[in-house]
Amino acid sequence: MDDFLFFDLWILWLIVSLLCLIIELLSGTLYILCLAIGSLIACLSSFLGIPFEWQILVFALASLASVFLIRPLALSFLHRGEDKRKSNVDALIGKQGVVIETIEQNGSGYIKVDGDEWKAVSIDGLDIPKGTKVQIVRMDSIIATVTIV
Repeated sequence: MDDFLFFDLWILWLIVSLLCLIIELLSGTLYILCLAIGSLIACLSSFLGIPFEWQILVFALASLASVFLIRPLALSFLHRGEDKRKSNVDALIGKQGVVIETIEQNGSGYIKVDGDEWKAVSIDGLDIPKGTKVQIVRMDSIIATVTIV
């Protein structure tokens, strides 16, 4: 048994790598993937006849290097374009709506945008009568700042 482990350590590293890949499928963090990469590189070092103690060092260094080099690249590839999407009230900026309650001079009123009602103020502080089409130029919490379209 000891001869098997000594001469065929590459199988052990390959099994560790496969187990890490299976665990990565369950976690999705890409940290376990870095351990799988380290295991594969340690498997290659086993083929080269490097002693087991050095294989462990190769595993540790390759895993650590992949955390800092490969993981960020993989994350940027997997999550590309996500930061460009607007969400929440930021998605309302630029949308058009209709005044449903007159926006009074230097005061507020209400607008309807995509079926939702929002408190609104005029960007220039002027009256905007009911029924006027407006466009949202800024959102301050739940208050929309609008201009006449």
